[in-house]
Amino acid sequence: MGFLAARRRYIDDYLLERLADGIEQLVILGAGLDSRAYRFEQLKSRRVFEVDAPAAQRDKIAKIRKIFGVLPENVTFVPIDFNEENIRKLFDFGYDRRKKTVFIWEGVVHYLTVEAVDQTLAFVAGNSAPGSSIIFDYLHASALATPEKRGEIVRMQRTQRFTGEGLVFGIEEGKIEEFLRARGFGGIVNASADDLHKKYFSGVNEKRTVAPVYAIAYASVGT
Repeated sequence: MGFLAARRRYIDDYLLERLADGIEQLVILGAGLDSRAYRFEQLKSRRVFEVDAPAAQRDKIAKIRKIFGVLPENVTFVPIDFNEENIRKLFDFGYDRRKKTVFIWEGVVHYLTVEAVDQTLAFVAGNSAPGSSIIFDYLHASALATPEKRGEIVRMQRTQRFTGEGLVFGIEEGKIEEFLRARGFGGIVNASADDLHKKYFSGVNEKRTVAPVYAIAYASVGT
């Protein structure tokens, strides 16, 4: 839970920095119940694309209609199954590759195949304006391979046949920069569990833990 709290705050802080830098579009990959399009006033003047599995997106749209009465005009919902469909589907919904864009990929990549991860990163690197960037969290590959797995990983793997979501993808600790550079990215910053703890958990929260097998990275296009 410490990592989940830090992850949300870290990505929020990153988005605010990029908004101040003048990004023109936001793409939320695997949006789920992400509320950023509705929490940040600055996004009301930007185009936001929420990309998610069709069934999950239908539930999300129903909730938004119930809360707001109408769907916000600046938000576009793009139904995609990352393991089955090409993210180029964004173009069918008005995505503009000439605009400086932030891609948020929160809590998603560890459920995807290697091919789906590479396809998405290739799209971002090849179809967004210079200065665009992506931010995502990931598992260390060793956490999936070790016989002594963390409890939440064991539970999620046990329930895979019911949920249809399995933890299958990881990036080895210390290899994120090499991984992203090989896929056309620069300006790479990695936030480890220790980094997140130092940044957010002090004072009365100093004893909160951040699981050491998770990290967050962001990287830029055209740098």
